[in-house]
Amino acid sequence: MTYASWSKDEALLVLSQTRDKPGPVLISLQAIQSVFGFVPTPAVALIAEACNVSRAEVHGVLTFYSDLRTFLLPANHVRVCVAEACQAVGSRELVSGLKSQGVEFDKAFCFGNCALGPSATVNGKLQGRASVDSVVKAIQG
Repeated sequence: MTYASWSKDEALLVLSQTRDKPGPVLISLQAIQSVFGFVPTPAVALIAEACNVSRAEVHGVLTFYSDLRTFLLPANHVRVCVAEACQAVGSRELVSGLKSQGVEFDKAFCFGNCALGPSATVNGKLQGRASVDSVVKAIQG
């Protein structure tokens, strides 16, 4: 996925389409992240102004939701479920195996795919019954 580089004008255009919708702060944060790949720090003030709320409120929403981020993700983003159901079927071993392979990943709590655990995502694509081999293969394309 290709993202636009940060531009105040582009951000203002995005906000002109989201600020009047219900729940404008969250929707605006999601829209900004969709365009730029992350929420740039200067966008917080723009969102606050567009939604007529404080920067603290925008920051609170931004930091509450783990899917919102203030940095651009690496080319391959891996997340591994470490919730109890996935732990019961091998996510600890998956985490250890990925570490030993040098794969960078984030831990996550539940993708709602408990029946097919352990679960992982690679670049947003869900993998059930994930293994080190399946994750590495997905990264390689």
